[in-house]
Amino acid sequence: MSSVLLKNIGTIVSGEIADPLLAADAILVADGKISQVGRLEAMGPVTADRTIDCRGITVTPGLIDSHCHPVAGDFTPRQNEIGFLSSEVHGGVTTIISAGEVHYPGRPKDPAGTKALAILSNKAYRNFRPGGAKVIGGAVILEKGLTEADFEEMAREGVCLVGEIGLGSVKEPAEAAPMVRWAKKNGMTVMMHTGGTSIPGSSTITAAMVIATDPDVVSHVNGGPTAVAPSEVEKLIRETDLTLEIVHCGNPKVAVEAATLCAEAGALGRLIIGNDAPSGTGVVPLGILRVVNHLASLTPVTAAQALCMASGNTARVYKLTCGVIAAGRDADLVIMDAPMGSVGADALAAIEAGDVPGVALVLVDGEVVVAKSRNTPPPKRTPTVA
Repeated sequence: MSSVLLKNIGTIVSGEIADPLLAADAILVADGKISQVGRLEAMGPVTADRTIDCRGITVTPGLIDSHCHPVAGDFTPRQNEIGFLSSEVHGGVTTIISAGEVHYPGRPKDPAGTKALAILSNKAYRNFRPGGAKVIGGAVILEKGLTEADFEEMAREGVCLVGEIGLGSVKEPAEAAPMVRWAKKNGMTVMMHTGGTSIPGSSTITAAMVIATDPDVVSHVNGGPTAVAPSEVEKLIRETDLTLEIVHCGNPKVAVEAATLCAEAGALGRLIIGNDAPSGTGVVPLGILRVVNHLASLTPVTAAQALCMASGNTARVYKLTCGVIAAGRDADLVIMDAPMGSVGADALAAIEAGDVPGVALVLVDGEVVVAKSRNTPPPKRTPTVA
């Protein structure tokens, strides 16, 4: 693969929420990985097949949508729409995580069927990158009758996710908790629906039920779309160390309350950002950026911290090699600026003012997959590629 040098970067968001901004102005990419990050003058002689002059604008890790409901390929029967995954890439999203292929027409609900669907979806999305996006598919939906041997088999075949607990026939902690233990034992990351019902057959799930089940991720703590009470959110923040997800297709007021409580509790490292689409709310290509804007403009969270929630925080809980700008990590990068007409001087200032930034370039594994976003407003400055 080719090498790429990104130079004249104004600001680099690291993806690490404890230290969200890097004192650097250049990134060198080789063979799809980040090889160096620093000041260009301190890197020594640098040669690359391609040079991107960022012209003083911002570079962030590729964003991660922590909550998607794909079905097959880049089509969703929920909204009868084609291209919804590739459209997210134009909003800076380079990795998409399935929370369960629950909208699959005729979805099987017996153990063999739910297991087969998870294995099929996982393997299919390993071979298919819509618009360049990496899709982590095949989040098994828990159904009655699954055994420990089933989880061992799925793990051997590559399944690494348990979709939102509560979407299948297994709903109560007494039934779910043993399966959660089997899943974790086999290296899977486990999500659990929280809040009111979202689709026929799903359940209202409280903080006490989540705590008794012990997943890794509290899906849509701000509701999907109906939220639990603020007191329930506070209980999850203060009485657990679980990862808490805020989604676009949820309750915007509770999103603000949850982020504010996490800031007060020093728990911003536990927040991740998802879309929760396709859903009844629709398909929102800029959903991740809009949640970033929402939090950075209405809560104590800074733009850089919110971008880290949508990248490095998610990468950590899902054990991904992307999401952080550091040597050895995947070269999934977004080059963005304040949009034309914004009061913000750069991408971070625009985000904190509530404006969606203009995505100028998106790279996945060091290769340009978006040269001009079709969904964001145009950036004030445009990088040049040579």
